Amino acid sequence: MHLKNKKVLITAGPTWVALDRVRVISNIATGETGIILAKEALRRGARVTLFLGPAQACSLPKSIRIVRFAFFQELKSMVIKELKSHRYDLIIHSAAVSDFKPVIKVRGKLGSGSRLKIDLELLPKIIDSIRQLCAGAKIVIFKLEAGVSDATLVRRAILAGDKNKAEVVVANQLDPYRAFIIDKKEGIVKVKGKKELARRLFKTLEKKV
Repeated sequence: MHLKNKKVLITAGPTWVALDRVRVISNIATGETGIILAKEALRRGARVTLFLGPAQACSLPKSIRIVRFAFFQELKSMVIKELKSHRYDLIIHSAAVSDFKPVIKVRGKLGSGSRLKIDLELLPKIIDSIRQLCAGAKIVIFKLEAGVSDATLVRRAILAGDKNKAEVVVANQLDPYRAFIIDKKEGIVKVKGKKELARRLFKTLEKKV
């Protein structure tokens, strides 16, 4: 139990952005990776808090503190509040966070009988708030790409890690699933499954916390 009593915060799942009162913009994330990570951290003795988004029903040990969210702003507010009131040794930001929101907020329900054009604007990065509020914690970020070569995936992940001052970056791609654990000191490790990812990632992180 090399993570015994270490405090670990994991974000997982998609975030929603409201299109109108009944529709949302989201993505295909399920939170499965974060759930597997939470179980592995617990197995290694950590005290785990999991912020878990929508679209995932799961059964987790009662010793994992689970906080549910749905919308982008909920997750952002929860992260800020949590990090202002609790200290963490390790933060794993694996949630698939929305990048855009509609410029105009619709109060009711958009009509469905005609074509619509929706302008989007960038949302702030939650990782920026995480880095500002937890200078003492080790941070892991995830970088998901689709339809690019593994070399491009790794290169973009390294750039994201440098930009966000993350100790470790997990670069992953779907169909078929594969991931790369990128650590400047330990190098790059390729894994082919999410359970293997969790084991190898925490083996790396145990040396850092």
